Amino acid sequence: MNFNHREEHVDDGMLLIQANLDDMNPEWVSYIMDKLFDAGANDVFVVPIIMKKGRPGMMLNVLVPEERLSVMEDVIFGETTTLGIRYLHASCHRLAREFQQVQTKWGLLTIKVGYHQGKLVQFAPEFKECEQVAKAYSVPLKMVYEEARLQFMQQQKNASS
Repeated sequence: MNFNHREEHVDDGMLLIQANLDDMNPEWVSYIMDKLFDAGANDVFVVPIIMKKGRPGMMLNVLVPEERLSVMEDVIFGETTTLGIRYLHASCHRLAREFQQVQTKWGLLTIKVGYHQGKLVQFAPEFKECEQVAKAYSVPLKMVYEEARLQFMQQQKNASS
C-alpha cells in the first residue's frame, strides 16, 4: 500500500467492513470510532438505517487495509453489540495532498490541500486548529474557517501572479 500522500494514487487491497447495530446505545459510537482509528482504520462512519420490523439502527462502516482486519474485528466484536460483520473489497483513489500554512488575524493556521492530476481541486482548514482558535478568541468557528479559506485563496492568487 502506498502511504506517500504527496502523490495521487490508488490503494488496492482495502476492505470496507460493515456491521449493523440496532440494539446499542448510540452514545457509544464516538468512543468506538476513536478505538477503530487508533487501531489503524483509514475511515470510520455511521449511517442511520431502518432494520427489519421497522426498528431504527446504525450501520458502522470501517475502511481499512486488509492486513488490519483481525484488529478491527477485535474492536467491533468487543465494543459493539453486533453479531456479524460484512466485508467488501475496495480500492481507494486518493488525491495528492499537502499541508500549507496561512497567516490569519489569530495566527498561523494549517490548510489541507488536495491535487488531482497536479491541479488544485480541494482545500480545507484543519478543524482542530480552527476549533482551538474559535474557543481561545470567543469567535464563531465559521468565522475562523472563512478567514483561513480567504487567506489561502489570496495566497494562491498572489503565487500565480
